[in-house]
Amino acid sequence: MYRRVSILLRKHFVSVLILCASIVIPFSSVKAADPAKGKATFQTNCASCHNVHKQLTGPALAGVEDRWPDKKLLHQWVHNSAAVLASGDKYANDLFNKFNKTAMTPFPQLSNEDIDDILAYIQVEEKKGPATAGPKTEGQPEGGAEKGNDNSLLFGIITLILAVVALILMQINSNLNKLAGDKEGVPTPDPVPFYKNKAYLALIILVLFMVGGYFTINGAIGLGRQKDYMPEQPIFYSHKVHAGINQINCLYCHAGAEKSKHAMIPSENICMNCHKAIKEYSGTYELVTAEGKKVDGTAEIAKLYDYVGWDPNAGKYTKPGRPIEWTKIHNLPDHVYFNHSQHVVAGQQQCQTCHGAINEMDEVHQFADLSMGWCINCHRTTKVQFADNNYYSIFEKLHQDIKDKKIDSVTVEMVGGTECQKCHY
Repeated sequence: MYRRVSILLRKHFVSVLILCASIVIPFSSVKAADPAKGKATFQTNCASCHNVHKQLTGPALAGVEDRWPDKKLLHQWVHNSAAVLASGDKYANDLFNKFNKTAMTPFPQLSNEDIDDILAYIQVEEKKGPATAGPKTEGQPEGGAEKGNDNSLLFGIITLILAVVALILMQINSNLNKLAGDKEGVPTPDPVPFYKNKAYLALIILVLFMVGGYFTINGAIGLGRQKDYMPEQPIFYSHKVHAGINQINCLYCHAGAEKSKHAMIPSENICMNCHKAIKEYSGTYELVTAEGKKVDGTAEIAKLYDYVGWDPNAGKYTKPGRPIEWTKIHNLPDHVYFNHSQHVVAGQQQCQTCHGAINEMDEVHQFADLSMGWCINCHRTTKVQFADNNYYSIFEKLHQDIKDKKIDSVTVEMVGGTECQKCHY
């Protein structure tokens, strides 16, 4: 009897494992849309023209899936809106005409999964409503919907349980085999305990080595990177109030962004251009720190007056000023060359490309990891203003390729944007 059970177990052991794998693999391969990834993709590619709840250059995106006749067409629209318009789709052409025939930037580099992630993020923000819409700073919860969609931990636990079950079945099989042999008078050596089995130990060591190596390499890659870094500043300055609600142009304060390598931290007299007249915060928007602590806006303006030596009652400077010791947030290694004016003027990049939805941040944090890979990927997908640009007249082959319709556009990479000496010299 024991022999029969042992044979059956050995015969069907592989089948059981295959069955378990066939149950787990299909579920693990189904990737749910990730609002957290969608948020990052949205801020990088969409935030300069779109908002979830209000109309900017493009329409408000709340309910966008319901408005489009079919999701596949929406994917095509994001990839290449001109092609959808050329197909004669009524909704697309009505939308195009409604927004004064402003062409939407094509995003062929985004996969359908990337677009689905963006749509999931839009749904999350839609449920929050206009009052709480927009990216939250570090330390604030992102909402339950963004947190429960990553099933990696669940699948990892299931895999671990199946591995333990497999090991237990192997031990049971070994013990039954010995009992069957003893019953029939066939000498069978005692099964080797799991913790003494060299094959098992070698397998465990190999797995631990691979897992440890993976986390060690990822940790080493992340050295020196400061994504989500958000230091406390000497004065609580809300970009959401200034650049968002009051629509102050970024270049008013950061004038160097289009003229020099550095965007520059504005001097105190830039602040005082407005705050000689604006002595108290009277906005309806409630100022709150990342920890949820309410901020008195009028008290923060008083801190500015103290730094510059301004007496608001007398209406004049009554003592020497001192510099505000702002903490720098975005830092690149010393061996990296980055020029703001090159990207803002020649590259026509919006601030949000690198800094995220800065106009919706109360406390600024580093939005992107600013790694070399992140920059190179941007250069690979970002198109340059190639036509009617004398600077690029020397690229005769690319001009000819466009005429021959071999390519429809030119990216930064195609004009040398991924060469080492562009950023390291």
